[in-house]
Amino acid sequence: MIPAAGLCSPVLRRSTALSAALRVFRTPWTRQPGFPAASRGIHVDSPPVVPTLTTSYVHGTSSTSLLHDTVAEALQRTVERWPDREAVAFLEDGVRKTFAEFQQDVDQAAAGLLALGLRKGDRLGMWGPNTYEWVVFQFATAKAGIIQVSVNPAYQQKEVELALRKVGCKAVVCPTEFKTQKYCDMLMKICPEIGSSTPGDIKSARLPELRSVILLDSRQPGMFHFEDVMQAAGSQHVKELQDLQKKLSFDDPINIQFTSGTTGAPKGATLSHHNIVNNAYFVGKRVGYTWKPHTRVCVPVPLYHCFGSVGGGIAMAVHGLTLVFPSAGYNGKANLEAMQSERCTYIYGTPTMYVDMLNQPDFAKYDLSSVEGGLMAGSPCPPELVKKVVTVMGIKEITIGYGTTENSPVTFLGNPLDNMERKCETIGYIIDHVEAKIVNPTTGHIMPLGMKGEIMVRGYCVMLEYWLEQAKTEECISKDGWYKTGDIGSLDAYGYCKIDGRIKDMIIRGGENIYPAEIEQFLHTHPKVKEAQVVGVNDPRMGEEVCACIKLVDGQECTAEEIKAYCKGQIAHFKIPRYILFLTGFPLTVTGKIQKNKLREEAERQLG
Repeated sequence: MIPAAGLCSPVLRRSTALSAALRVFRTPWTRQPGFPAASRGIHVDSPPVVPTLTTSYVHGTSSTSLLHDTVAEALQRTVERWPDREAVAFLEDGVRKTFAEFQQDVDQAAAGLLALGLRKGDRLGMWGPNTYEWVVFQFATAKAGIIQVSVNPAYQQKEVELALRKVGCKAVVCPTEFKTQKYCDMLMKICPEIGSSTPGDIKSARLPELRSVILLDSRQPGMFHFEDVMQAAGSQHVKELQDLQKKLSFDDPINIQFTSGTTGAPKGATLSHHNIVNNAYFVGKRVGYTWKPHTRVCVPVPLYHCFGSVGGGIAMAVHGLTLVFPSAGYNGKANLEAMQSERCTYIYGTPTMYVDMLNQPDFAKYDLSSVEGGLMAGSPCPPELVKKVVTVMGIKEITIGYGTTENSPVTFLGNPLDNMERKCETIGYIIDHVEAKIVNPTTGHIMPLGMKGEIMVRGYCVMLEYWLEQAKTEECISKDGWYKTGDIGSLDAYGYCKIDGRIKDMIIRGGENIYPAEIEQFLHTHPKVKEAQVVGVNDPRMGEEVCACIKLVDGQECTAEEIKAYCKGQIAHFKIPRYILFLTGFPLTVTGKIQKNKLREEAERQLG
């Protein structure tokens, strides 16, 4: 029956109501009556331009859904799309591979690992600098359902023994040696049984689960060579690998990254395919990988770290990037040479790495005109440094990122086109599909907008667990899924976040809370200061006093009085450093992060 004119059929009525409801979402930045801004989070497809937040909680809503690929599926998709595009170039070793060639090596290595007796869920430790084999095993383990354990290449014997035993590695892959690191010797000292074992059948008292050691560059008794793994698979292993693909789930653990977390002995942050494939995708989407024609990324950051393995390796597979590795170990000059000779369009680095590149004596001779953008992350980024990267290096689209290994890693990221103030003062806005809130660290209550508190994160990016450490996992992931970052920060109404340092780095001077990052950023504006780090040192009267450790620009001289006079009237009197030390270097981790605890010990030693 046709409805009479003027009456509306239920179907029509419903569709009109639906289109009215949809109109709300079509005009994202106009206020709709009855829709309080606070209920909307921020839509992160483009930089937030309207101040919609009313409290320190933000949710990055997105018009792109989460991916449901495993690592192997993500790579397969890219291989089919761009088989002949260069995937990786390792300049020091002269290795170049297209996506098709890379996929072939990955499949061969994955089947080879199965042939060696490794099974889904076993752990394989990767211990060494940035080499082609590192990336091959990253993807081969993922395809075979083996959990890749990223071991810090600077670990000494005690540290590596602890790490391998903690997660029960069944296999270890490493070079014989690199620079001063004698990997093979250290393993032989931990497991003297290796020398008299059949390769693949090691029985060690101190590492009971270890069966195989795979050396990348020499043949030693009781160990496999990389080539043995590449030749090990028969047709049955190839078939086994194919059948296994149906049994892999994107929620399976695939990577264990050691993190000192906020305290003490390293813990194994356990990440799934879902964690890292999505993080690599949404970070890439934010910086333009999804629409730029062909991105060539210079990767000086270490692969054992999330920045290198997710931002580098996984993003290569997800977005079809070409990764250029200038050198196996960090080398500032090699980075500049690589950007020039390979016409890189993008660069990764920690703040220390950018400082180092800018301070190369022959910096001016390099042509960096191809480099459009870059990512700076890994530790706090001083505003003065960000400005120099834009003005001196000419990298207009530098983007500042923030995250933690436990969050796969990136949770806040700027937009390449943000203005200078936002690039310098904030860590950007929330990544797609992630929630964050700023809470009072004592009560857990959400702070008013703009107030400082602990940053907490919830969403797809939160790790599965600290490997076999339930109590430690529960300490930092609440029952309702919030991860406690241990970082102090604040949100503005647009959803941009400012970081004020670590809770544990906070200096409490006579009851005043002082955030070192604030003072460090101010000290960086002094023309003679190359780098500044601020720590708290014990003081019988105040509890703690502020101590600034300063590295001067080469050839400059400066006094403590000069620095104090510069601070006077510019920062609150209680923030002016009581002590000032001029140092030639800071204690660093391999990733180029400052070890504040060691710096504090050194400062207290010098001050007596």
